[in-house]
Amino acid sequence: MKMVNSFNMKRAAAGLRRINLDGLRWRVFDAKGQVLGRLASQIATVVQGKDKPTYTPNRDDGDMCVVLNAKDICVTGRKLTDKVYYWHTGYIGHLKKRTLEDQMAKDPTDVIRKAVLRMLPRNKLRDDRDRKLRIFPGSEHPFVDRPLEPYVMPPRTVREMRPRARRAMIREQKKALLQQQNNNDEKKKGKKREAPEESA
Repeated sequence: MKMVNSFNMKRAAAGLRRINLDGLRWRVFDAKGQVLGRLASQIATVVQGKDKPTYTPNRDDGDMCVVLNAKDICVTGRKLTDKVYYWHTGYIGHLKKRTLEDQMAKDPTDVIRKAVLRMLPRNKLRDDRDRKLRIFPGSEHPFVDRPLEPYVMPPRTVREMRPRARRAMIREQKKALLQQQNNNDEKKKGKKREAPEESA
């Protein structure tokens, strides 16, 4: 499959006329090295306008979101091969599927778009919010003349080990210590037994 490196200028600017851009900020998200779900949740918050004190569920007050470097997104675990996108053609038995790895090779922008749209509420505002989301596979985009604001992702707290694995490791360490103590005690008892035999 061929990677889509270039973007279509007409497609990138499509639907902007239908958006009232007065008072909206242009937020830029750099997807390079970011985890897919964590990035998508932040984009969904900004697109809905939930980061503003004036947020109302029945109004579309979200900002414009420009996502760059979509092809450099990361996922955790084995999701590249295990995560599967399904769709049906409408014909009997025609259930199609594609792994995340194949979808990234075909169109990486669609991966982020699906992740964000599936986090938004299913209502009449969803299409307008989708128009405010502009995703590009590389760092090139046609909105250079706009007042862009880079979005700073919150720091990610990575825990060193899962609690269950940590408990298992502690149990193994205690077990090893107990075995070592038992071996030391047996050696001391063996030396004590040998000492009286030598004196006799």
